[in-house]
Amino acid sequence: MFSKKFYKLVSFLLISIFLLSGCNGKLPGADARKYPADPKKRIEQNIKEGKSFRLMDLNNNKASGTFEFASSNELWRASLDVIDFMPLTSVNYSGGIIITDWYSDEQNQNESIKISIRFLTNEIRSDALDIKVFNRKCNNNFMNCKIMETNKILVMELKKEILKKASIYKSKIKDKKN
Repeated sequence: MFSKKFYKLVSFLLISIFLLSGCNGKLPGADARKYPADPKKRIEQNIKEGKSFRLMDLNNNKASGTFEFASSNELWRASLDVIDFMPLTSVNYSGGIIITDWYSDEQNQNESIKISIRFLTNEIRSDALDIKVFNRKCNNNFMNCKIMETNKILVMELKKEILKKASIYKSKIKDKKN
């Protein structure tokens, strides 16, 4: 009855009407009476209204724009110091995670451990760290390996050592400031 061109034309017109009906002819912020013509005055007004940012604003000490480096975070430094004998697979300061590679001592090559440390906060407290220790036991030819999360004793010992070392770092920083 109707051709495909007719349906395409009607569809195009309906979509155009629908899209254009949302426009009221006014652009946001386009009223020249509300904004001064001088660019310097517009900049001052935008700064007063909080509609600006500065690339080199060093005098402003807002917490939302400042980032600490890993060397100034006591928990981070202490964690790396405690597990410094192990090879690291992934270290991501911005993501707050340290993952070691499988580590085994020379006495028992068939058994190895892997540690992951996730930082939940920068504060030195017991719930700031989420530590998981995995144990891998393999047969002589490394074909059949079993991986399981170890008991909480090793996790608690690691957490205790990290928190102890982090508190020492923090007290040294306070002593330097005084």
